[in-house]
Amino acid sequence: MIKGTIEICCNSLPSALNAQYAGADRIELCTGLMEGGMTPSLGLIEEVISQLHIPVYVLIRPRGGNFCYTDAEINLMLRDIEWCKQSGVKGIVSGALTPDCEIDSDRMPVLISAAESLDFTFHRAFDVVKNPFDELAQLKKYGVKRILTSGGKETAYDGIENISLLAKEYPQQISIMPGGGVNEENIQEIILTTGINEIHFSASIGAASYSVPGHQHFSTITDFERARKLISLARQAFAQ
Repeated sequence: MIKGTIEICCNSLPSALNAQYAGADRIELCTGLMEGGMTPSLGLIEEVISQLHIPVYVLIRPRGGNFCYTDAEINLMLRDIEWCKQSGVKGIVSGALTPDCEIDSDRMPVLISAAESLDFTFHRAFDVVKNPFDELAQLKKYGVKRILTSGGKETAYDGIENISLLAKEYPQQISIMPGGGVNEENIQEIILTTGINEIHFSASIGAASYSVPGHQHFSTITDFERARKLISLARQAFAQ
């Protein structure tokens, strides 16, 4: 595995372009960041694919809330994965749990099988599982390529010790990718302390907001200058 892969989470075409111009190795495309991320529209996926030359991974999550899905929701996720394959997406980011906060052993193999040759990242649903090391072994058996995690804590910095331990379990078989609260102050310490090969952040800032009576709307965008700074710091740490 090449050491030093930088993935930026993007919620729009401008965010994706800023991430690419700043030097990201790939992006994770999603919408609904205020709800933890949801599947972007097909139109957005196709437009981003057409304008980027770096790999695009897409979040497959039909709604906010928990990660326990009905058969109908799984069918919707399978259709979205199929659209992604046809659109030229390089990776799928998804996951499914049982009500007991365990990996859903019935639904996960179905999702992974549908992705076929695409890279499969298990997302931060991993941060709520009860037995992370047991579930890590299970995901490895399923063929998951990486796990996006904050180490079971609110931020990756808070979970730095757990991330370090997880990264040592199967270093050549499954990548542990820290994400959540990664910023200019902690990115180098996270990389150097954990010894990970990949890092994930959004480099976002607040964008224009507007309000109507009784409603206020906020949005974020991946900022070019902030992304460039974070990428520079990450490259320095990976080189050590």
